[in-house]
Amino acid sequence: MDETALDYLQNTFGYSDFRLQQGDIIQTLIDGDDAVVLMPTGGGKSLCYQIPALVREGTGIIISPLIALMHDQVMALQQLGIKAAFLNSTQDARTSRQTEDDLINGRLQLLYVAPERLTTGSFLNLLKHTRISLFAIDEAHCVSQWGHDFRPDYIQLSLLHEQFPDIPRIALTATADEATRKEIKHRLQLDDARLFISSFDRPNICYRITEAQSNAKASLLRFIQNEHENDAGIVYCLSRKKVETTAAWLKEKGFNALPYHAGLGADVREKHQQQFLKEEAVIIVATIAFGMGIDKPDVRFVAHLNLPKSMEAYYQETGRAGRDGQAADAWMAFGLQDVIMLKQLMADSNADEQHKRVEHHKLETMLGFTEITSCRRQSLLTYFGETLEQPCGNCDNCLSPAETWDASVAAQKALSCAHRTGQRFGVNYLVDVLIAKESERLQQFGHDKLSVYGIGKEYDAKQWRSIFRQLISRNLLTVDLEGHGSLRLTEQCRAVLRGEETLFFRKESKRAKTQRKGRKSYNTEKAANNQLWEALRNCRKQLAEENNVPPFMIFHDAALAEMMERQPANREQFSRISGVGESKLEKFADAFLHTIGEHIDNEKTAVSDTVSETLLLFRNGLTIDAIAEQRKLNANTIYSHLASGIEQGEVKLDEVIALDQQEINVIHEALLSFNENDRKLKPVFDALDGTYDYNTLRCVQAAVLPA
Repeated sequence: MDETALDYLQNTFGYSDFRLQQGDIIQTLIDGDDAVVLMPTGGGKSLCYQIPALVREGTGIIISPLIALMHDQVMALQQLGIKAAFLNSTQDARTSRQTEDDLINGRLQLLYVAPERLTTGSFLNLLKHTRISLFAIDEAHCVSQWGHDFRPDYIQLSLLHEQFPDIPRIALTATADEATRKEIKHRLQLDDARLFISSFDRPNICYRITEAQSNAKASLLRFIQNEHENDAGIVYCLSRKKVETTAAWLKEKGFNALPYHAGLGADVREKHQQQFLKEEAVIIVATIAFGMGIDKPDVRFVAHLNLPKSMEAYYQETGRAGRDGQAADAWMAFGLQDVIMLKQLMADSNADEQHKRVEHHKLETMLGFTEITSCRRQSLLTYFGETLEQPCGNCDNCLSPAETWDASVAAQKALSCAHRTGQRFGVNYLVDVLIAKESERLQQFGHDKLSVYGIGKEYDAKQWRSIFRQLISRNLLTVDLEGHGSLRLTEQCRAVLRGEETLFFRKESKRAKTQRKGRKSYNTEKAANNQLWEALRNCRKQLAEENNVPPFMIFHDAALAEMMERQPANREQFSRISGVGESKLEKFADAFLHTIGEHIDNEKTAVSDTVSETLLLFRNGLTIDAIAEQRKLNANTIYSHLASGIEQGEVKLDEVIALDQQEINVIHEALLSFNENDRKLKPVFDALDGTYDYNTLRCVQAAVLPA
């Protein structure tokens, strides 16, 4: 492994080892070769192109489909001291010109652009005068015309190979079945690229599905109240109207719920998105217009009040939960009206017949997934070509098995019907054969003379369609999309046909409530040491406000949980926390160490060793800048230490800050006008129009407010 890459991983990004296939992918790009990467959400895809771009000479060009994704990733990289920027429509002409000048003159390590901009003649000409380290095509499934996120401009990205043949390229996605993988490689001219497929499994997510028998909203409310009362989450709805009414209803019930859909103004969508990113316990109620590129790691649940239109959509949307690896829920309640609405939307679309056939099959597969009685995770992974040997123990079917019926004979009839008719027909035709529906088409093919004709009259057409869906979901039948949706038998069906395997399908009855047995919830883990957890969260929130970034860009919840477990006492110990690189160690270590120190001493009056050392040097006559230089800390940290000394009466305010009494009174009144128990400084900073910096405010707060 390249030593420089490992150095960036450990000292810049703060991780000790590469995960999954990251190391091999990064080395492939460093060596100048191409790669196609399938890696689940939260698996660390961005490091796969960020580190090679830093190691290789030149600027890494990242093609990203969404402005929100560009903005968040660039902010996060800048927090790490990396020279990153983006070019998109939100910038004014002056900023764009400056960014382009930085690009040409080699002052950028990473540049994010949309595919629409990259394919313009002017930008391509700019690139030809630039030293480029690599091209990264993120969300590469957008190239697929059969996919749920198709972007026409992605197809034109084959020009990268044509115009820049010597520059390595990497295409990345978290959502692609086998057909989409082939299309990515073909359309982007990545036929010779190394293919890296990591496991699609997200074991921290508990999958739970119920068919809505009455009021789905009431079920949603119980789910949130009982399991996620103070957590961030996303609720997906099919229509804009349902988004609005659900968000308003949750708000009435006391939750900070915000609507998000394409019909809202851009300023409203941006405001709600920023609240979701920066504030705690915000619930976004949204259509599928929300989500792709939202890099928020601590989403504890994703709920669906309507059925997604495909397994790809379901996997991608539920994958926005638990990106930090901590326990999360994917909860769904759907009804028959969802199926009717989705089918109507498909029928009314302007797509050609082949596209409609593909969409219909994807919806039927999604329905089959909801009906299965076996492990949902096994079924989900099977869809993406992966095998899970044992049931997961962390889905509703594993935790609370559904009521079932022996469908072995029915399955044999369905499979035999597909075989006897030549594996050339779709579900509806096979159902007609089984129930002996009179049809000229059946007579034309002579299928009314087959032994399977009419052997399934004990079930109606609706029941047979459900049986076929479950057979497809279990990979006993597969759909030939190029053959007009005909059903073909798979190798796995042989045991069923021979009577060697018994199949149990779900009964159509009201589902029992799912209890998550033996699963320690995220909130329970936090409650074990709630005081320190809340103190760390408050510390992170204050730092986020001061740096004007979302809290997770300071540290993920997983890093806070590790701080709780390790309780580091000094910088060297703090550097071992996952996600702590050189930049974050310098910026944030002392604040968190101080918070942890206060907790360990179990009294707010305690002053940590690092603070004591600062106070000693200050009493000996050293200036703040001199102390910072001697201790190799930044001045903000020294001010924080002195504020602690002021609060404990060890130092006087006028020894640290030169303010007259009138100015102190003004700040004091501003502090009192907000909730003093919260001790937030940003509202005070804003109320005083930035006249006084945070260090001054913190010191005055320490002097005039009770601890």
